[in-house]
Amino acid sequence: MVFPATGGGGWADMKSITLQVLKGRWFVMFTTFLLMSVSGASYMFGLYSNEIKSTLGYDQTTLNLLSFFKDLGSNIGILSGLINQVTPPWVVLAVGGLLNFFGYFMIWLAVTKKITRPSVWNMCLYICIGANSHTFTNTGALVTCVQNFPESRGIVMGLTNGYIGLSAAIITQLFHAFFGGDTKSLILLMASLPMAVSFTFLRVIRFMKGTRQPNEIKVFCNFLYISLCLAVFLMIMIIVQNNVTFTQSEYGASVAVMLFLLFLPLAVVVKQEYKLWKSNKKVVNDDPSPLRIITDQKPNPEASPSVTPLSSSEEKQASCWKTMLQPPNRGEDYTVLQALFSIDMLLLFFATISGLGGTLTVMDNLGQIGTSLGYPLASISNFVSLSSIWSYLGVVVAGVVAEIFVTKYNLPRPLMHTLILLLSCVGYLLIAFNVKHALYFASIILGACCGAQWPLVFTIISELFGLKYYSILYNFGALASPIGSYLLNVRVTGYLYDKEAMKQLAALGLTRQPGEELNCRGGECFKLSFIILTAVTLFGSLASLILVLRTRKFYKSDIYKKFRDEVKAAETGQTIGRDGVGLSVVVGGEKDLL
Repeated sequence: MVFPATGGGGWADMKSITLQVLKGRWFVMFTTFLLMSVSGASYMFGLYSNEIKSTLGYDQTTLNLLSFFKDLGSNIGILSGLINQVTPPWVVLAVGGLLNFFGYFMIWLAVTKKITRPSVWNMCLYICIGANSHTFTNTGALVTCVQNFPESRGIVMGLTNGYIGLSAAIITQLFHAFFGGDTKSLILLMASLPMAVSFTFLRVIRFMKGTRQPNEIKVFCNFLYISLCLAVFLMIMIIVQNNVTFTQSEYGASVAVMLFLLFLPLAVVVKQEYKLWKSNKKVVNDDPSPLRIITDQKPNPEASPSVTPLSSSEEKQASCWKTMLQPPNRGEDYTVLQALFSIDMLLLFFATISGLGGTLTVMDNLGQIGTSLGYPLASISNFVSLSSIWSYLGVVVAGVVAEIFVTKYNLPRPLMHTLILLLSCVGYLLIAFNVKHALYFASIILGACCGAQWPLVFTIISELFGLKYYSILYNFGALASPIGSYLLNVRVTGYLYDKEAMKQLAALGLTRQPGEELNCRGGECFKLSFIILTAVTLFGSLASLILVLRTRKFYKSDIYKKFRDEVKAAETGQTIGRDGVGLSVVVGGEKDLL
């Protein structure tokens, strides 16, 4: 494509720069940050679970069943992955926004008693639908950003998941500023805010194939520094609010600073796109080189098998079930079946079941753990916010630091996953044995471990099995979370909690009345269940260690060489026209396709 030299200036330049910003890959990244920062309702169950339990009269097993369906919905993303394979991202984001509003709005109607008390299964359905919206958001936005920046996927995954980790603290600040302490209104905020942000940026988030820029890592580092400032600010606010009673106007002031830091990455985007605009304008306007028409010869089909059409029998064989046990080399594009039936995926899946299943059990039961151990309500709210912030830090460390270890030192990414699983065992044991101030340290450790696992697991999937079917495989990997949550949260933790609570009632000579909430007090409520979580997680770390040994040779190679070669081919290669001849125009040595 040939651009004529234009003088322009003033309003024309301003319009051109604005379009450059709005249509650029970096603005897609910024809008994804905003969307992720309000999409963490599934991490906030500990804030409003006591409201549901007391209003609807649930025991702990029932509440954990509700929590399981929340985890199930937030991780069953096969449908969103399939839709994303055949539609643009805005369709996926629109569906996600509508599901989010419907699910959480129905829960709000239930806890405010504006509708007849729903059955348990109705509530499970509502929270599953609301939480399922997160898979649509992640698939439409996060997966798109990974495809836009394939050579920086670990950093992209870390930053975007980091904002999800901060979302609980962000929404909590907004909630206190607008609604005071009414936790019922928190559910309404969770219903409306993500949908509003999704529909605002519906057509902005899209796939954009581009080349890696020389200062790409520097731009990501600027995003990282800003997000770290946001995390530190939120942590300071939580500590101060824990010791000083804030008025609603003071919460409003803290929200103003928070919003400034939340929108500050836009300045980085504008600066970067302005540099690109100036560079492009200089090339187009200042290069006096004449145009040279170059006609590329028709390529030999035998030398370019990628453009050779498959026969019907070959095409049928390529999609046959027979190939599912014949995977390509690691890093190449696996088919969905080849990935699902690979030993690497099975090992990663089991390690994720034990790791995320355990940490999510803690996140979902923070309210009940704090109550049973005698912590005040304000402290429990701070535990949720602290775990959210440390989840962010875990995500960032796992995304950015692991990327450095992989690219610079060729260390297998599953090795960091193994270390994270071992660290989480420390947090479980602190709660199990009710060490003094244990929940403060455990919420930090397990929040960080919970956050760190997401970018590690999803980046490992993209590296081992390719990006062609990543939107589907990404959501398959997420399935491990609800499976682990059901087994460890509902069947183990909830059951043992209720068993201990019934034992305490019997010791007092009392019986539970129908519709009455069931509460347990003391360190014995969660002791045995968290010892079991520790044992299961140790087995998961063993599976992860086996994956480390299997993939160490792969990670010693240049795993991103393929993408750099594709970029070079796109910059210097030839494109086949309708008549089989590639026609290019060279402007001052730069080749553009006619």
